[in-house]
Amino acid sequence: MREFSEQELVRREKVEKIKEVCNPYPERYETNYEIKDVCNLEDGTTGVSVAGRIVFMRKMGKMSFVTIRDIEGKIQLSIKIDMVGEEKYKFFKDNIDIGDFIGATGEVFTTHTGEKTIRVDSFEFLGKALKPLPEKFHGLTDQEACYRQRYVDLIINQDTRDRFLVRIKFIRELRHYLDNLNYMEIETPILNNKASGATARPFKSHHNALDMDVYLRIAPETYMKRAVVAGIPKVYEIARCFRNEGVDQTHLQDFTMIEAYQAYYNYKDNMKLIQNMLQTIIKNIFGTLTITFGDKEIDMSGDWGSVSFRDLLIKYANIDIKEYNTKEKLLNKIKVDKIELDSETPIENLGFGNLVDVLYKKVARPHLTGPVYLTEHPIDLSPLARTNDENPEITDRFQLVINGAEIVNGYSELVNPVEQEKRLLNQAKLKDAGDEEAMEMDYDYISAMEYGMPPISGWGMGIDRMVQLLTNSDNIKDVVMFPLMKPQD
Repeated sequence: MREFSEQELVRREKVEKIKEVCNPYPERYETNYEIKDVCNLEDGTTGVSVAGRIVFMRKMGKMSFVTIRDIEGKIQLSIKIDMVGEEKYKFFKDNIDIGDFIGATGEVFTTHTGEKTIRVDSFEFLGKALKPLPEKFHGLTDQEACYRQRYVDLIINQDTRDRFLVRIKFIRELRHYLDNLNYMEIETPILNNKASGATARPFKSHHNALDMDVYLRIAPETYMKRAVVAGIPKVYEIARCFRNEGVDQTHLQDFTMIEAYQAYYNYKDNMKLIQNMLQTIIKNIFGTLTITFGDKEIDMSGDWGSVSFRDLLIKYANIDIKEYNTKEKLLNKIKVDKIELDSETPIENLGFGNLVDVLYKKVARPHLTGPVYLTEHPIDLSPLARTNDENPEITDRFQLVINGAEIVNGYSELVNPVEQEKRLLNQAKLKDAGDEEAMEMDYDYISAMEYGMPPISGWGMGIDRMVQLLTNSDNIKDVVMFPLMKPQD
């Protein structure tokens, strides 16, 4: 049996009283303005109808003030007994609480304190909140509560509303930018019979109707390339992806990313595109290209430089991967130098490419403030990327790093089906040897490639991580509206 607080019991009793007058949960209310737009109306504008949640209320004898809001704005309402009538005013004072929903129509005016207000001539009750809003719901002590009850967090905290408005605007601007370049947005499967698209540990499930094991997609990559084969030269998807790996301040297992592919481009073309795209979006949202993260100011203007894997590891670990160019040589050097690596998979089970990547993330990436492009990735780390024409040990790949976080990953795509089959077979061997992040063989994808692929370059960007950076958020969960949490029961 559920127990209710005294305030909750009082509110439940009010619902019964409201039923005597009207439906406490009506089906609709006609509005003609968004709350955020009322502040731009001229005084004297009549017939303004808005609706929202009451977040502040000051009830007085014959006149009361109410503030309603939604995620984008708030507006004050002035409710007077001689405007709405004695009976309606009494209903308001007896039954309406902070947290309830109300719709109101009236005339816009400005109070002597300079606040835009609607002088209400009629209002409708639109929904009772059975629980009172908490007075405080923020700070480190309430951080987990903010994640678990984001709906309360958004009602109470302006900082939270601002963060999610940035996220909403960022995705809107992202779509706008690519749509204007004639990219086509498509959808690809979330359930796959192969864990493909990236080197990562997958989530596994079972499809009862087809009686087969399936994987939640790691990335939409191979299906996006199938779309290019099918004749769509510019394609993108904003995709929910899943990787069964660790949780930290910049990683979640289920996350949102965008992938985009363009035929006849190479990776250098996309490096230019991404620089222009992000600079355009950031300027449109914030009006500046200087963003603040922690105590750092990051200048996103100008041309972004690049640095190679090899140069970084020489600089920060004194290890030349051209000399230590096998798994055995590199692993021995790491042990001799007593470098402690962070890896869920035992480092002895990692292939050469993943071992290089784990080493880079430990010793070099934290030093990269950026924005800077990381280039010249080992071929074992990039099973779907095109081999460099001059150096067959590396690929034509880049990663955009900002403040030590990998924001964008892209490359010139491997379009040779014979070479692709060879690499995926090698990945399958690594998986059999214990490298859980290695990819599986995917003959359906090879078959699609065998119908012919043009030159292609593609890229992917973690939207959550990018928004985390733009909003100066400590934890990636701060910018995910409803992050997965372990049950409290």
